[in-house]
Parts: sequence; C-alpha cells; structure tokens
Amino acid sequence: MAVTRTAATMTRLLRPIPARGLVAAAIALVLALPAAAQEPAPRQTPTTRTGRIVGRVLDGETGNPVVGAIIEAVGITAPPRTTSGINGRYSMDVVPAGPVSIRVRMIGYTPKVVTGVAVEEGRVVEQDVTLTAQVVELEELTVTAAAERGTVARALDEQRTALGVTNAITTEQIARSPDGDAAQAVQRVSGVSVQDGRYVMVRGLGERYTQTSLNGARIPSPEPDRKVVPLDIFPAGLISGVTTSKTFTPDLPGDFSGAQVDIQTREFPASTRFNLSLGGGYNSVSTGDPTLVAPRESGDLLALGASERPIPSALVPFGNFQTSAPTQEETNAIVNDFRNAWQPARNTGAPGTSFAASLGGTATPFGQGVGYLASLSYGLGWDAKVGQRRAQAIAGSTPGTTEESDHFTGSSGTASVLWGGLLNLSTFLGTGTRLAFNNTLNRGSDNEARLESGFSEEFAGDFQIQRLAYIERSIRSNQLIGEHQLGDRHRLDWALTSAGVTRDEPDRSEIVYALNVDGEGNPLPPAWFSASSQGAVRTFSALDESSFEGAANYRIVLGSSTSPHQLRMGALYRTTDRDADNTAYSITATTLPVADRQLGPEQIFDGRYAQPGDAFFRLVPLGQGGSYTAEDRLLAGYAMVDYALTDRLRFVGGARIEQSDVTVTAEPTIGDPVVADPSYTDVLPSAALNYQLTDNQVLRVAASQTLARPEYRELANVTYRDVLGGDAILGNASLQRTLIQNIDVRWEWYLQPGEVISVGVFAKHFDQPIERVYLATSGTRLISFLNAESARNLGLELEVRRSLGWLAAPLAGFTAFGNVTLMDSKVNFGEGSGVEIEDDRAMVGQSPYVVNLGLSYSAPGSDLSATALFNVQGRRIASAGESPLPSVYEEARGVLDLSLRVPIGNGVALKADARNLLDEPYEYTQGSVVRDYWRVGRSFGVGISWGAGL
Repeated sequence: MAVTRTAATMTRLLRPIPARGLVAAAIALVLALPAAAQEPAPRQTPTTRTGRIVGRVLDGETGNPVVGAIIEAVGITAPPRTTSGINGRYSMDVVPAGPVSIRVRMIGYTPKVVTGVAVEEGRVVEQDVTLTAQVVELEELTVTAAAERGTVARALDEQRTALGVTNAITTEQIARSPDGDAAQAVQRVSGVSVQDGRYVMVRGLGERYTQTSLNGARIPSPEPDRKVVPLDIFPAGLISGVTTSKTFTPDLPGDFSGAQVDIQTREFPASTRFNLSLGGGYNSVSTGDPTLVAPRESGDLLALGASERPIPSALVPFGNFQTSAPTQEETNAIVNDFRNAWQPARNTGAPGTSFAASLGGTATPFGQGVGYLASLSYGLGWDAKVGQRRAQAIAGSTPGTTEESDHFTGSSGTASVLWGGLLNLSTFLGTGTRLAFNNTLNRGSDNEARLESGFSEEFAGDFQIQRLAYIERSIRSNQLIGEHQLGDRHRLDWALTSAGVTRDEPDRSEIVYALNVDGEGNPLPPAWFSASSQGAVRTFSALDESSFEGAANYRIVLGSSTSPHQLRMGALYRTTDRDADNTAYSITATTLPVADRQLGPEQIFDGRYAQPGDAFFRLVPLGQGGSYTAEDRLLAGYAMVDYALTDRLRFVGGARIEQSDVTVTAEPTIGDPVVADPSYTDVLPSAALNYQLTDNQVLRVAASQTLARPEYRELANVTYRDVLGGDAILGNASLQRTLIQNIDVRWEWYLQPGEVISVGVFAKHFDQPIERVYLATSGTRLISFLNAESARNLGLELEVRRSLGWLAAPLAGFTAFGNVTLMDSKVNFGEGSGVEIEDDRAMVGQSPYVVNLGLSYSAPGSDLSATALFNVQGRRIASAGESPLPSVYEEARGVLDLSLRVPIGNGVALKADARNLLDEPYEYTQGSVVRDYWRVGRSFGVGISWGAGL
C-alpha cells in the first residue's frame, strides 16, 4: 500500500515534466524504495560481527578509474575478496569489524596495502585507493587509510590529474564556510568573482564568457536579458562540489573563455543515513528594524505566488491594442480588476529561517541494489538595501566632466524564499554498467518593495516613486546517465537531460506622486502624477525556457599500462526554446481633481472612480514592454587524443565542431516583429602539453580557440525601460559571435595531500567582442550592445593552500589558502563602429584583480572547525560610455566572512556564521556622478544539525 501511494505521488509530481519517456524509464527504480528500505531483502547472517567496505580504485597519475583490480582483506582467516568494476568501483562484503588492512593489486601497477580501515559492525566504510604505474619492479607500498582520504585532497588530486587547467571546491569546503548557495560557494575558486550576488565571472571577464552546467549538462537561464544562470538559486546543501575548467579541451562546450562551471549534486552515501538541520539568521539593517515590505499572497512562502497576481482576464483579449482598444466601460472594468496593491508598508524585519533534511543509502528493490539520496532544503530571509541613491549622468559644461541628473534617494526591502529538492538514484548492472537518474528542482522568489524620492530633469519637479515587484524563478533538471566499461580498454558513457526554467514577474506596480509646494514654498500633500504615462504602470513579464540535450562519449585506451594513450570522441545535440513575454500598461487620469489625486493609491483605485458612466481613467500599452521568442539548435562533435610522448610528457589535443542555428523573433508592443537568425559553423582546435616535472610537480601549456555567442535578449530588437529615470535597453539584431584565441601556462606543485602552490599566466585575443554600451542619446538614456573590432586580455594567477604545520607542529591544524588573479585588458572599437567610444580601455566586466584569502582550523581527531574568508575584486566597467559620457564603473568592494562548526556529540553539531562583516557599499559611478549606491548590512546566522546512520 505504501509503495502504491509513493508511486502515485511521484507520478503526480513529475507529470509536468516534458521528457516523460526519460522519467518513466526510472520510475521503476523508485517504486519499491521506501518499502525496501524498511524491509531489506533477507541475507545470510554472518557468524561474526561484520561490516562492508566500498570505494573506487584510481590511477594515481591520470585520475582514471582502474577496472579489474583485485581488492582483498589481509591478515585474517578466509579473507573476503572482490574486483573493481565500472568507474573503478568495488564493494567488499562480510568484512570482520575492527581495524582492517586491504591489499589492492593490478597488472601494470605497484601493489598497495591500505592499513587502519575502521570497519564497524553493520556499517559501511568508504575507502578509495590510488595506484601507481609500475615502471620498474618495486616493493609493495603501504599507506594509512587516513592518507588516502580527504575531500579537499581528493579535489586537488583531480585537479592534478585533469587534462586542462581546473579548480574545484568540495562539500567539505562548503560545509566549513557560511555559503548558503552555489554563487557564494564558487567565488572561493581562484579567479572567480560574483556579480549582483548571483552571476559568476571568471578571470575578471564578463559573465558572457562563463557557462554553467549541472552534472555536465547545460542549464537554461531564467533571466530574460541574459543566458547566464543565477547560481544563487542552487542551495549549498544540495551540492557535492563545483568544478571550473579554465582551459578548453574538445570534450567541453566551446562557448566559454573565462570558465566552464559545473555544479555536481550530491550522491548517495555508502550506508543509510539521515541528516537534519535548522537555522536562523539576523541582519543588522533589517532584523528588528522598520523595513519596507511588499503585500504578500498566500503562495509566497513557497515561491508559488505568481498565479495569485494574474493579468486581468478582461485585458487579455486586447493584447497591445493594435487590433482593438477597450471602451471606457471596459477600461473601468479592467482598472477595477487590477490587484489593488501599490504601496509598500513598514514592518519590523523578522529573522531569517532555514531547514534542510536528507535521506540516503542503498536499498534492494526486486533484488537489485539501488543507491538513493533524497534531499530538501528551504530558506526564508528578509533583506534590506539602505542608503540607496541613484542618479543619471549628463555631459558637464566643461569637456570631459559629468554632472548629476535625476537624483533619487530611498530604501528597499525584500522577502526572499529559496527551496530545492533532489532525488538521485544509481544502480549497477553487473560490474561493467552503471545507470543513474538525477533529478533536481530549485525554486525561489523575491518580493521587493522600494520607496524613493528625488528630482526629475525630464519633468522639472520633485517626485516620490513607489514600486512593488515580485519575481519567481525555477530551475528543473532530469537526467538519465549510463556508464559502460566494455572490457579493459573501452568505455562508453551517455546522458539524456531534460531541463526547464521559468521566470515570472507578474503585476509589477509603479506609481509616481508629485511633491509640490504652494506659492510660499510650503509643501503640499503629495498628488498622483496622473497626467503622465509614467504616473501609474503595471507590468507583466513571464519567461519559459525548455531544453533537451543528448550526449555520448567513447574512449579507448591504447598502448601499454606503463605508457597508456587514449582516444576520445563524442557528439552532442541540444534544442532550446524560449518564450519571453513582457507587457506594460499605463493608467492616466487627466481630469481627476487635485484633491482626489492626493488620496493614497489604494483609495484612488478602489473602484470609486471607475463606476458605470465614469470617464476618468485611460489605459494604454507602453513601448517599454515587448516580447520575444528564441529557438536554438546546437549540434557538436569532437575527437581528441591523450598521448604519452614520454613517461612524463603527455600531449592532449584535438578539435570540436559546433554548428549553431538561432532564431530570435522580437515582438515590440507597437510595430512589426523583427527577426534575427544567425547561423555559424565553427571549428575549435585545442592542443596542450602536460609535463610531470617531478612526482608532485606539473607544468601545463595549452592553446585553443573558443567563442561567445550573442545572448537572446541582445539580439531581440525591443526596448525595456524602468519607470521615471530608468535606463532603456535595446537589442541589436546584427550582432556577430566572438572568436577567442587562448593561451595558458601553469605550474602546479602538490606538496602534500590537500596542499598546492600554483602559478599561471594566460593571454586571450578577442575578435569582435560584444560590449554593453551606454549611448549618449538626447532625451531617454539608452543602453545597447555592439561588436568591437578586437580586444586582448593578459593575466597572472597565483594560488596557495598549505598547512601551517611546516612552521611549527602546534599549528598543524591550521591551513592558509589564497588565490590572486591580476588582469589587464584593452578593447578596440575601430573606425567603422559608428560610435565614439574610448579605445584602449578595459573590457566591460573586466576586473583588474580578484583576491580570495582564507584561514581555516580543523581540530585533530574532531569535526571542530573555524574558517575566515576574504574576497575583493577590482573596479570594473559595468557599461561602456559613448563620448562625451565616460563609462559606468562598479567600484571595488571587500567581503569578510567567518564560520564556526562545533560538534556536540551523538551526531549533533552547532554552527555560527557571520557574513559581510565589512559592510562595504555597492557603488556604481560614471565620472563624478554616483549612479547607484546601497548597503545591505551585516548578517549573522546560527544553526544546529543532526546526522545519524539508520
């Protein structure tokens, strides 16, 4: 009965997912999980107390799995024995409880004995083993179990054995930081910075040069004006690691130059385990203080409030009024049907709360072992931006100077919800096949209220602006993976991924009140600015994007075990469809008396002026709306070789071919659709040399060509603009893709497990880079996108992670780590660009430096840990300026975070976090004008977690 209910529930939850065939293929693996977990299949009871050892056998030089290795316990009677299978995985059952040593043997490798493997009765212990190729006959190696484990050490080992330049962070590092989502976690990687708390930039390059994937498959973006993914929508508790690949190899997508960021979700534990955590948070500028809040609907606490803010049904048939317009009676009915919410309120800010739970392990439905992990996390927080200022810049009376225009000050408050769910399943078919079914759903919302006042040059008066905006985002991914070891030398893996994103911004309301004075200069009551088309605006935006991706990779090992080579080839096909809809409507009332316009907006629009026979209100669509659709088809194939030139020098090279067809149809509120349909076929070569200087030092040299394609919104020739003083953004249908030539050189020294020193340099040349440009138009300020003629980027990367035990033995628990990236870029627009933009300046989004510093403490033999983290990125251009206006800069901002983890006992642990302790402001400047400025306060959090085996 329980199984039937579980199946019905899962079927209902998965019903909206497009890839029904993919889902159906894995449902059978799930149906009996709960029952099987409660009633395990009968098995023979051993006569002594026993446990189980599982893990992987890896090649210590390449990091590749070793298939067919023999693993056996030593020093006991009738020792259990097993063989490694697909992905190098093994499982050794019926191992006597207590400290055990295991021996691992494989032809062509030096045998190894791992001592001190602690096996508990009825429990499972994980133990990976690395083997060294046997160049000459050596005695058997012996190491301790502790020396073979450690997630930071494992991440550095993967970095050491990677084909290209990579950096990674792991679950252990995330757990010891105050990071609550993937965006916060990934900024700890060398050369990584995060814009607006969510968009990742690597090596100081703009966000367009970094791509994001989830478990190896591209994630669609829920943002209407960009293709990049906001990583703050991925809760940190669902992540096992984040890997950034900084150099291109043909098996990676070719549309990046900064990095390919891959988020890996958590895998199931070796034994059944349940984890639970609760937390609370305090913010210095919102918690307990009067904070602006927006009206809330019942679904907002689950980020499901968009459906409760629908566009009036009577308005839908009229669309943008091009075919017909509503009558006065119909206009009154529509105005009355709008959600009557315009004004922010002030309430005492509440503390943040968070919750997370996970259950994972191994079950045996139908006699088939299935690993599973189900996880859910939820967070609710209240944030504020205080001391907000914004202004526009105009050319000053003296050439080369700027003057302030449209200066507004105020504050805003936001209630944010973020929750995520994960269900990952995995099973082995024999020793040569592994199937996995990974499912992730993340959903978040921001309910923002903003109040500001200031002077408008356009209307020559003082005004107060009230805004309410509710934004809801979701990202879904369902992925079926197959891994097949075909003998000792052949390997095939494939993946089918269905993904989708949504972004809803329903019923954004903006209302403007004039702040007038009488003849003697005394202030009058604020009055609704009802004569202007910007006086009262309701905007409805929705984005829906879906993609399906199929990929397959084949690998054959050639040569001998002491001098192996690899030939890899693969193909990928991805379809992406996006539908972005944006409509905005203005409400005016030119004949409404002044005394009535001095009422509050909820009174003006409560129906008293829209009765039968009334003719006060006029409703018109605004040109600041506009919608577009995009169809994106990508076909790619690659071939590459990993060839051992000598026992220390390896060549990795090949090429990738990508054929891209994109069609973007822009539909402005007024006018005919505009179509952009760029199509490209590009060959992207790559060549690298990896030289093993010593057993623990590697020198890498790589050269490649990659590209960056225009984002959909940049090709959509429609305009979007905020009300009263906001910038207008206009797409450019003639944009061309950018080709980038890359050169990287890096030296890496792995002193001990978990320790590294590396120095790298890189150089990049951009052909027709796309720049975000602030055009110096008269009247409305306009941002657009243009191809420059060329650009170049030079950089230096330094990274250190080392235990302080080398200074003094008592400091062995401390680890210092840091990375510094220094960069210099220049862009050239050329004479045929048609705009006067400064040449030889930095590229848009390019920081001159990025610095990450940290110090952590881990108590020996305990889970007690403490970490201090500091991040700063240099001043960078947000939008280039057309003469006579200078560029808009985002100023440098330092961030200091602290984290403490204290074990209590019996699986219980406490944590305390402090974020943004410096509380440096966010600031954007254009010449001498401060374009935007705000502070977000310091945040503090406490929590408790509990984990136990079942």
